[in-house]
Amino acid sequence: MNTILTNYTRLMAKPQTIFVLAGAICVLSLATTASAVDNRFFVQGMVYCDTCRIQFITRVTHMLEGATVKLECRNITAGTVTFSKETMTDKLGLYSIPVDGDHEDDVCQINLVKSPNEDCSEIPTDIYSQQAAKVSLTNNNGEVTPVRNANALGFLNKVPLHECPEVLKELDIDPNGNMAQV
Repeated sequence: MNTILTNYTRLMAKPQTIFVLAGAICVLSLATTASAVDNRFFVQGMVYCDTCRIQFITRVTHMLEGATVKLECRNITAGTVTFSKETMTDKLGLYSIPVDGDHEDDVCQINLVKSPNEDCSEIPTDIYSQQAAKVSLTNNNGEVTPVRNANALGFLNKVPLHECPEVLKELDIDPNGNMAQV
């Protein structure tokens, strides 16, 4: 009887061993895949036409299809470019840029490059409104998701729309762009 029990235990041990080994291989495989996925980010944002030249979105703003933006990462210490990629917006004015690798030691930002609309193609250049959206592309910042949402960026319309004074009034903003006193 002991011999039968010993043989049965040996037979049952083999499938268990195979199962344990297969499980270990799966876990190691997932760990490797997870670490590769952990260093992939997606920078997403939108580009609009600032039809009132006030540098934020209003009810008369429209999104720009075919606008070009550029993501550029520069090393904090050396100032060298470590990543650079341009992309265009879709029909909703949205873009998404995949980025491989952790850029913890970099400053990364999205800049406007080119507008598809000649009447709305000016890029703000004054120090207060430079059109750049900074994004953090590292896993060491407390963000759980690999998606990084950049602030919306806007090209300026050459001439404000005729509806703009009404829009500004609705927002309690005077024609010079100042908030109304309460």
